[in-house]
Order: sequence, then C-alpha cells, then structure tokens
Amino acid sequence: MAKKNSTIQSQADFFDALSCLETEKDIPKDVYIAALEEALTSAYKKQYGVAKSIKILLTPETQSFRVYSCQKVVEAVENRETEISLEDARLIDKKYKVGDEILEPVETGGFGRVVAQMAKQIITQKLRTLESEMAYSELAEKEEELVTCVVHRVDGKNVCVEIQKLEAVLYPKDQLPNDKFKVGDKIKVFVRGIKTGMHGPQVLVSRTAPGFIKRLFELEVPEISTGVVVIKGIVREAGLRTKMAVYATDSGVDPVGACVGNRGARVNSIISEVGGEKIDIIPWHEDPLEFIARALLPAKVVMVEAKEDEHAATVVVMDDQLSLAIGREGVNARLAAKLTGWKIDIKPYSTMKNKVKEATERAEQMGSDNFDVFDEDLGELD
Repeated sequence: MAKKNSTIQSQADFFDALSCLETEKDIPKDVYIAALEEALTSAYKKQYGVAKSIKILLTPETQSFRVYSCQKVVEAVENRETEISLEDARLIDKKYKVGDEILEPVETGGFGRVVAQMAKQIITQKLRTLESEMAYSELAEKEEELVTCVVHRVDGKNVCVEIQKLEAVLYPKDQLPNDKFKVGDKIKVFVRGIKTGMHGPQVLVSRTAPGFIKRLFELEVPEISTGVVVIKGIVREAGLRTKMAVYATDSGVDPVGACVGNRGARVNSIISEVGGEKIDIIPWHEDPLEFIARALLPAKVVMVEAKEDEHAATVVVMDDQLSLAIGREGVNARLAAKLTGWKIDIKPYSTMKNKVKEATERAEQMGSDNFDVFDEDLGELD
C-alpha cells in the first residue's frame, strides 16, 4: 500500500511539474511527455535489456498515467522489439490489422528512481534545445534589424551579449572605437545575420555596419518609418563618418530637415549613440552629376565633369575647400564615391581656373542657374 501511495504521489508531482513548466516556459505538455517517453524507453532497456517502444497514456483528471510497451503490427518484421507480424498479432486478437499498435502494461515501480533521474536530464536538455529553437525562430525575423540587448560577459576585447536567451558575440571589428561596455549594460546592436553551427544558432551582431545607422534613423525619424522620407543610400566608415542620401516622396517635406530635427535634436541623438561619428545627410538627386556634387558635402563644389563610359567624374573645388572635400585620410572622397557609385577625382580650382572659366562662360550661354555641372567632353583638365 505504501508503494502504491508513493507511485500515486510521484505521478501527481509529475503533473504539477508539467503545469509549472508549461506556465513558466509557455511550452506544451506534449514536449515533456515526449521527453518522458524517451527516458522511460532508456530506463526500460537498462532494466530489462530490451529497447521496446514506450507509450504513455495520461489521465489529467486523476493526475495519473499508465506506461505501456508498444509493438506495431507489420507485414514483415524488421525489429522484433518494436514490431510484431500480422500473423502473431492475430493470435492475440483476430481484429488486429497492419498499422495497429499492441500495448502491454509496463510495471514502472521497479525503476522509478532511474526514470526520475533520466527524465530530469532529458527534459532539461530538451527544454534548452526547444528554448534555443524558439529564440532562433523569433530572432530570425529580426535579421538586419536593430535590437536592444544586455551585456552578459566581457571576454577580453570580445563583448558577449544576450538576445532572447541566445548569446551573441560583439567582436572588436563590430565595435566602435569609443565603445566601452560592462556587464549588465543595455546596448543597441544590428543583427547582421543568423547562422546555425555545431553548438546551435549563432547570432552575428554589429555596431559598425551601415545598417546600424539606418535603423537608428528609422527609430528616430517618424517620416522615415511612415515612408514620407526614403533613405536612398548609406555608406559608412565606422567611428569616422557616415554619408546618407535621403529623398522625400512628398514635395512639401524637407528630407534633410526631417532627419536633422529641430535644432539638430534627431541627428544629435544618433551621433551620441555612435560616439560622435560625423553624419552627412545628403539630399538625393536623380542626376548623377548633381548627386556627386552633393555627396562631397560639407565641401562646396564648383564644377563636375563626367566620363560616362568610365563611370568616372572629375570634380573641381576652390582651393580652401580641397582638404574638406578629400577629408581626413581621404574618408570624405571615398564615401562620396561609394555612395554615388562613381570614381571621383578632386581637383583644386587654382590649377583648373582657365578650364573652369571657359566652362562657366559656356554654362552661362546655356542658361545654367545652378553650380556648374557638365557632362560633355571638356578635354583633359590636368
């Protein structure tokens, strides 16, 4: 009687544990039942030296379950421990047909302790695997998105962050020069991608990718999230400079002004997030030469000459604008070239003035009222 009461109590405890896990983890009981079946199968083999299939029939109303060994009725038996021939099955009951399952009660009392230990290990492992799969599934929808995560560990120069119970590593190349993090910090990262590995899903995150800046602007500028302002292109050398081309679908909206915000509030918020990195917001233009001139902001361009067949342009700036146009270590010119997709050669006005004078006069005759942008052959400018 004491043994029976103990079995009943253990079954009740099992149901209570399942209910708690289902509530806490939001994982159906079926998952744990499958794990218990696996544990019982292992225990049965350990106890009796065979590996029969195990089936559990639950009765939630009475918080009890019965365990059965299971053999499937087949035409030709390949595994005698899990299958039975139709001929042998009909010796038990003539009603059996191929595909039916024959269940025999299994006495679990003799290996209850072994089952409990195995079930705990297997269910724990399955829980971890399932949580990882669920987190991966949820995070897969956030690929190329911005997420806020918590710094879990700092391992030398690598920063380990936790995103929806998955660990991701922010490697040095994905950190900004001024980034300094400690355990417990909440930080924003850009999910570059997710790939599966030997040890489960691996999340690739970055704070240096151009997408990081793009998503920050989408969060900060309502006009972008609603589609009134469109980001046409964005290039970046993290920690130094970002160039972003924007366009308004509504002619009454200033796309640059929307991104800058009142007294620079919006763009300054983003600059603060990226440690003071310079951000040039450029009005996009469908004319590539006009766009090239704008892409070299903050420098002012005097003239742009294009060589369409080479997809290259020569740009003339005033002498005092030359260093500004090129930028520190050439970063402004490089980013302008990446943003426009054109090769850009920058020349000072002092070495080009005669050619510029001739081109300006011709432009005046053509009625140009903008800064001088030319796409016809002006000859060698060197």
